[in-house]
Amino acid sequence: SLKQSFDLLMQEEYSNLRGALFSCEEDLERFRQLVVNSVMATDIFDKELKELRRERWRKAFDQNNLAESQSLAVNRKATIVIEHLIQASDVAHTMQHWNIYRKWNERLFHEMYEAYLSGRAPSDPATNWAKGEIGFFDGYIIPLAKKLKECGVFGVSSDEYLNYALANRRKWETEGSV
Repeated sequence: SLKQSFDLLMQEEYSNLRGALFSCEEDLERFRQLVVNSVMATDIFDKELKELRRERWRKAFDQNNLAESQSLAVNRKATIVIEHLIQASDVAHTMQHWNIYRKWNERLFHEMYEAYLSGRAPSDPATNWAKGEIGFFDGYIIPLAKKLKECGVFGVSSDEYLNYALANRRKWETEGSV
């Protein structure tokens, strides 16, 4: 858990590490918040968290938002970009060549199918797998790839990630099976 990790970090034997990471209490709090936000960013199904991230993104990249301090604006933008990088790392295979994506998607399918067979999942994933993947691309992967392109964090590679996501989505439409 995060609490245990921070308790460990605060032990005396890690004082040099803490000194290298943050020079004051404010930096420690900022670091802690960044770690918590990054972990929470992996929860992509919580509608409330998703809406909070969407609002932070809007504030961070709103060109007309001149009311806040430069420091606050930079911190907000850095935090939301890191959250989206964490999300992208969680689903990076979806924004790569079809063969790579399919390899990892098949593994996920088999894991979910085994869970179904053993009674740990309520439904057979084969029933709507292709439809679910298309919905996942439309509702999550493609919007995420567009945001990564918008913020420029991957430079020209952002186009490649978005193009692979779009191509993989199209492939599901034409092939439609695992």
